[in-house]
Amino acid sequence: MEVNFFERVYEIARKIPYGKVTSYGAIAKHLGAARSARMVGWAMKASHTLEDVPAHRVVNKKGLLTGKMHFDGTNLMQQLLENEGIVVVDNQIVDFEKFFWTPEKL
Repeated sequence: MEVNFFERVYEIARKIPYGKVTSYGAIAKHLGAARSARMVGWAMKASHTLEDVPAHRVVNKKGLLTGKMHFDGTNLMQQLLENEGIVVVDNQIVDFEKFFWTPEKL
């Protein structure tokens, strides 16, 4: 049975280490769908009922919390990241490269 695109995205998201983030595009590239970053975003939006998918660890390619409006509460995404030691200022991760995790490092 073939696993659908969203499930493949969730499999990768579940592997993002605590205290690390990745981007929609990095997940899409890893899945061989480099131009499907937007679809990864849709998958993250749809994942909020799945407690085991750390959607807060997926941000845009510049480290911006572009998906934050899909979390309950105004700053929940930022709070979840800060609880993991990631500093966020003006909706952007400080020292983004330091916290960036590439799915190829599986």
